[in-house]
Amino acid sequence: MALDWMAWTSETALFFALLFATLAAMTALAILRPETERVGILGLPTTRGDRLFLTLLGAAFIHLAWLALAGEAPLWGASLVSLIYGAAMFRWA
Repeated sequence: MALDWMAWTSETALFFALLFATLAAMTALAILRPETERVGILGLPTTRGDRLFLTLLGAAFIHLAWLALAGEAPLWGASLVSLIYGAAMFRWA
């Protein structure tokens, strides 16, 4: 199977590997410990899957905003902000 249609760098491969590992871990967690909805700061009932989706979506927007506003600043700053955002989402959302 030819994969030259995409620039498969080590960073790209790591990103997709971690994404699939996260989805596998969430699936295993859902099987072992069924989810219960809870109402957080957003005011609507969310499950772990909902919070994961909101975290991934928010991280994408944080990285896009970082690229637009920070210019040549290293991208690890956006990753750090995204990790803090993700922790807050899973704690309070």
